[in-house]
Amino acid sequence: MTVRHICPLCEATCGLELTLDGDRVASVRGDADDVFSRGFVCPKGVAIGDLHHDPARLRAPMVRDETGLREATWDEAFDRIREGLRTVIGESGPNAVALYLGNPNSHNVTSTFYLPALVRALATRYRFSASTVDQMPQQVALGLMYGTELSVPVPDIDRTDLFLVIGGNPLVSNGSLMTVPDMPGRVRALRARGGRMIVVDPVHTRTAAAADEHLAIRPGTDVLLLAAMVNVLFAEGLVELGAAADWVDRGNVARIGQLLAPFTPEAVADHTGLSAARIAQLAREVAAAESAAVYGRMGTSTSALNVAGEPTSFGTLASWLVAVLNLLTGNLDRPGGVMFPLPPAGGPTTFGEPGRGRGVRIPGSQRTRVRGLASALGEFPVAALAEEIDTPDPDTGERVRALMTVAGNPVVSTPDAGRLERALEALDLLICLDAYVTETSRHADVILPAPSPLSRDHYDVVFASLAVRNTARWSPAVFPLGETERDEGETLLRLAAIAASVVNAVPEPTVEQMDDLVAFEVARRVGDPAELLAAVAPRRGVPRLLDLSLRGGPYADLDLAVLEAAPAGVDLGPLTPRLPEVLRTPTGCIEVLPEPIGEEIARLADALPRVWVPDLALVGRRQLRTNNSWLRTLPRLAGGSSRATLQVNPDDAERAGVDAQAVALLTSDSGSVEVLVEVTDAVRPGVVCLPHGWSQADAWAADATRGPNINVLTPSSGVDPLSGTAVLNAVPVTLTAVAR
Repeated sequence: MTVRHICPLCEATCGLELTLDGDRVASVRGDADDVFSRGFVCPKGVAIGDLHHDPARLRAPMVRDETGLREATWDEAFDRIREGLRTVIGESGPNAVALYLGNPNSHNVTSTFYLPALVRALATRYRFSASTVDQMPQQVALGLMYGTELSVPVPDIDRTDLFLVIGGNPLVSNGSLMTVPDMPGRVRALRARGGRMIVVDPVHTRTAAAADEHLAIRPGTDVLLLAAMVNVLFAEGLVELGAAADWVDRGNVARIGQLLAPFTPEAVADHTGLSAARIAQLAREVAAAESAAVYGRMGTSTSALNVAGEPTSFGTLASWLVAVLNLLTGNLDRPGGVMFPLPPAGGPTTFGEPGRGRGVRIPGSQRTRVRGLASALGEFPVAALAEEIDTPDPDTGERVRALMTVAGNPVVSTPDAGRLERALEALDLLICLDAYVTETSRHADVILPAPSPLSRDHYDVVFASLAVRNTARWSPAVFPLGETERDEGETLLRLAAIAASVVNAVPEPTVEQMDDLVAFEVARRVGDPAELLAAVAPRRGVPRLLDLSLRGGPYADLDLAVLEAAPAGVDLGPLTPRLPEVLRTPTGCIEVLPEPIGEEIARLADALPRVWVPDLALVGRRQLRTNNSWLRTLPRLAGGSSRATLQVNPDDAERAGVDAQAVALLTSDSGSVEVLVEVTDAVRPGVVCLPHGWSQADAWAADATRGPNINVLTPSSGVDPLSGTAVLNAVPVTLTAVAR
């Protein structure tokens, strides 16, 4: 028997064709008929059956007793949660509970629809997520300019003539804030039509190897390169607003040129390691191309500029500069440039009045208790999580006493990981919703198992707002839930019901009542609730919510029944211009120079004379066969290119006295880890590169599933002041040999 399913394991969202042998997956290959991925699949997708059948995957709740974690019934697990929340909230209030949401929630239609109910029910201001170790600077910069956290123009990769990648590796990430299956094929097509790809990165990545040119910049200095490129556009009269011309304040455009006047190519050349001539020419190439798309990712979002010896983030400013570079060269909202997708199930750029909205408030109105760090888009920097747990108020004793994680592993994924793991021991209650016992959930009082991706329905709500082509695809669950498993929506709604009851001292609602409330809110947001709810009856759960969203979405006559009749998906065409209706700013215009960005430019200008280049800087590495902190334990994905080695340039290896395959000690101001050295000229001198997402345990052992935790080395200080995003790249380190 053959069935189709959409892979939820990364942003490429490839269509899969699964051959089943009874209740087992016999083989997996790319679905050649899928309207988006056209048969492409990466190793993660091929291993989805292994994930489903993995004996280590949790299938029943676990609770902690005096002997450790043990299996329990769902009723016992929820009773433990009720008791724990009543104690913590009863004694210290809702803000004694923190919530951490991991990256897989964005890949999960169930989480997309039901997590907001849990967030509201907990009523805590202490909300954290993986966003502040990832893409938050881009969401903040673009939100300030265009009005919402998902106002993200993506490269129109299928029609562009010049693709400039800065601090990204889309051939390995399969895109990121750019939902794009078969990136290798799309790069080949780009070159076949006479286009070019240029990659700016301190590491010769797989994407750099496929490029027409690789510029090995010093890590952390992307913001200076981008500022200098925009400087050149103004200095040489190359500014061309294109489709944006009618929707920007020309005075603010001119003001950008004035503010960036100090950032000439000559002023930044020594810091970046690139010649002034090449920086200027790069700006001219983007301006002169028939069409161009500038794309920045983790390097621009999470790197530190080392100022007077202290790593500090300019992630939001760098992300704004990427957006401004596209706008000022006429490449915003035109084919081959960067364009706004039109998501079929709707989203922030389709809700409300076209061309007008509330915009976003940055910095946010909330502040963390210990350091006074600002919130961004409703959440706090995860770099502050440990201190909010382990640092009680000296007068009141106030602190975070309980933590709930949903599909997250912050011990491996967030800064100063050693401190966070120690802080978890100070919690009165740790609740984890996860498919595995992880480095984080092993400390839990209760673990609620998440089902296999093949046992839940799938539709890409979030990634449709980031896709390089407009499509709609629905995948019903392949397998039923196991005897001890529960639907994830039911689990989230039960948690929300418990939280609502405890916080508000009211009787606990049923799951069915909570589901009806969520459905009413979805229907109210997109149209007449009574009419829409009647139209989708008798559907319930995720199918009801998705059907409501599609019926209220931007495509006429598209509903869930249409998708059910099209198992390979519905192609809705290439990206099309959306200005000005896509805007959701109070003025109805592009806020090309928001006030907080002007302040960040001034901060960068002040830092410029004090920029310091460390002798050795650490950067991260993404790997094709893993996704952040999980999948590395599946035998089919272990080994191969997924190796937790420290890549070291030959010159730096000689200077440190370390040999290839030697164990060495890598140290930062935050901690130390043992590493297995890989000597390679893929990294420029002065740079070492370590993959993220690995466990620290037995780091140097010859075990393909283990490796050093890079976030033991990353600091909780130096966060980006606008987005709260942590410094994960360009961290100063030292490398020393270890005798064995």
